[in-house]
Amino acid sequence: MTLPGPFGTPSRLTAAVLAAVAVLVVALLGAGLAQAGTDELRIPAAGTTTLLRLLVFTGLAVHLGELVGCRLAGEGPRPRARSVPASLLAAAASAGLLLLFAAVSGLSPSIVYGLREGRLVLVTANAFVLAALCAASRRPGLAVLPLAVAVGAEALRAHPETYQPLVGTSLTFVHLTAASLWAGTLLYVLRTMRLRGGGREVLVRYARMAAWVYAALAVTGTATTLRKLPLDAVLGTAYGRVLLVKLVLFGGASLLALAARGRMLSGGDAQAPARVEVSVLAAIVVVSALLTVVPDPHGIVP
Repeated sequence: MTLPGPFGTPSRLTAAVLAAVAVLVVALLGAGLAQAGTDELRIPAAGTTTLLRLLVFTGLAVHLGELVGCRLAGEGPRPRARSVPASLLAAAASAGLLLLFAAVSGLSPSIVYGLREGRLVLVTANAFVLAALCAASRRPGLAVLPLAVAVGAEALRAHPETYQPLVGTSLTFVHLTAASLWAGTLLYVLRTMRLRGGGREVLVRYARMAAWVYAALAVTGTATTLRKLPLDAVLGTAYGRVLLVKLVLFGGASLLALAARGRMLSGGDAQAPARVEVSVLAAIVVVSALLTVVPDPHGIVP
């Protein structure tokens, strides 16, 4: 029996429901579980904030991945565009973050707009709206400019530090861009291959780009960790614990990428490990959203 809609079979529907439940559990409860026994201050509305940031990161990855994926796809049928709803979802989530900030702080929206955090979130929301308008126009490639602004605003928001702020912001900008390209472009490539019933050459072109993206992720991720996480705070802070989970997932995604590349070079079917890889990357996006909510360990441990 085949169900109507995107899921196709009952097993896929069940998997989608279980995945959605798992995401909600991690997003809503992850920060509290990670902070258990750390004596760190609880973050107000951490679960809701994580969920909204997850939607922002997802919208960015889908739109940016589609922009690059269209170039990699070459000639042939292409899957239905999702960039417009993805950016609108990210814009709505950014607006939700702004309203949540006002509710948690007890400040009026007009005052929140004037604060650094509020201004950056407002810039992000407007940038995603503009990206959606570009995607719906005759020149969808122009969306790369507002998307870059959104990434820059998020990088600035994540590093309100007084020590070397340019270094931290630059690392986050490159890291977030590379992560979005890895997950979003692979998703688009797999959708294209499924539509065409093959398309190995698309995956080959993606693999060439992914090697550079992987290198950028590894370098910026390592540098950011060394800057923000003291070695003696790895297990004693929520940030360290969540980061360890992210590193494990990153290692799993790396092994799956190598497996897919090996099959591709030997002429075998690389789609199976690539599908699992994109699922692991989705989990990394969830953990990354959680990582932006837990307390920054810098300065906590003497």
